[in-house]
Amino acid sequence: MNGQTQKAIQPSYLLPATTRLGHVHLTVADLDRQLGFYQNVLNMQLHWRKGASAGLGAGEHDLLRLTEVPGARRVHHTTGLYHLALQYASRKELARAAARLIALGYPNAPTDHVVSESIYVEDPEGQTIELYLLTLQRGTIEVVDGNLSVRRADGKPATGVDPLDVEDLLKEVAPDEQLDRPLPRGTTLGHVNLWTADIDDEMHFFHDVLGFMKGPVSTRMHSAEVGLSQDLPHVIPFNTWQGKNAPPPPPNSIGIRYFTIVVPDRGELERVLARVRHEGIATEETSEGILVRDPAHIGIVLAAASDLKEEL
Repeated sequence: MNGQTQKAIQPSYLLPATTRLGHVHLTVADLDRQLGFYQNVLNMQLHWRKGASAGLGAGEHDLLRLTEVPGARRVHHTTGLYHLALQYASRKELARAAARLIALGYPNAPTDHVVSESIYVEDPEGQTIELYLLTLQRGTIEVVDGNLSVRRADGKPATGVDPLDVEDLLKEVAPDEQLDRPLPRGTTLGHVNLWTADIDDEMHFFHDVLGFMKGPVSTRMHSAEVGLSQDLPHVIPFNTWQGKNAPPPPPNSIGIRYFTIVVPDRGELERVLARVRHEGIATEETSEGILVRDPAHIGIVLAAASDLKEEL
């Protein structure tokens, strides 16, 4: 390795905190049914539809893309997407989403993670979606002896999966609140939670190669995560709950095709790609950016914000 290469591939490289997740692209079996759920239950806006594909979001860049493959089925005990998470900009917006689910009678699981207030739902094809508000001021999550230790801001311990106080959340919503408003601008793809094959391999890829900040690693829970800063943790959590060394699903299975990571500019993208290529990871140029695959064979498109059309 020459000096120039050593200088380009910095071991301590971290992505800028202005990096963000773009959208998740899913393969679905029935596009009309899925659009009905995402539009009518989650109030996502249909940005576009062309043939067997569609894009949805909050009126800005796409947060979700769907492509129909007739006959597609979900294959269990494989790597892939555990859940995608829509991050709301305010507690009132999360409360409106909760009230909407209650009004529709749609099954959901409100959960208090302390560092977030979350509501989990499943779409008609079994994909889990987390609706959440980041609440880092409410407490901390650390790893102690391989276990996650959750404490509230007053020092009291918590499980991190306690039931959410929905009654308190709904105080944010007026009795005559309009519940069918479109998903508001400012809603983002907050994180993607992945089923992977090996925690160490995945951490090496996201931290050492791509440059995410290393987060807690829980050996006893077989899970870990990476983030972008102290204020933006838990951007890509991952686990081996489908089995260590789980295989990728067969082609055209229901589930994730890829998700996008958007860096601020072309220069930052080239820095990341230099590290990817130095690692010997294959790259493929697409219309949306550069496609790579993590050790679990999950597709990731790397793109520069300066190359994207941010507004519709």
